[in-house]
Amino acid sequence: MKLLTKEIINKLETTKYDREELIPDDAPIIVKFFNPMGAGTWYALEGEKVKDDWVFFGFADLGNPDFAEYGEFVLSELEGIELPLGLGIERDKYFSGTHKDLKEKYNL
Repeated sequence: MKLLTKEIINKLETTKYDREELIPDDAPIIVKFFNPMGAGTWYALEGEKVKDDWVFFGFADLGNPDFAEYGEFVLSELEGIELPLGLGIERDKYFSGTHKDLKEKYNL
């Protein structure tokens, strides 16, 4: 599965937040990645192309919601995860949500 489409890249290129300010509640989650075989969900609120890769800032839940956290994650690392049956990390094509939704889901 292609993790980034032209539409997603366009949104990433035009969405930047001031790191000195809180991300607004109505900020859209631009893309959600997930492990189709178990734990692991990454929500990108923004992203930046660095050389031949993308660095995202968002929220990651790697299987224990008590330890889910904000931070950076890299597209090449997601693409490099090899799962059983030849699967890899996927993009949720039908997901839409906001920063407020994350805060409510994880009691942030």
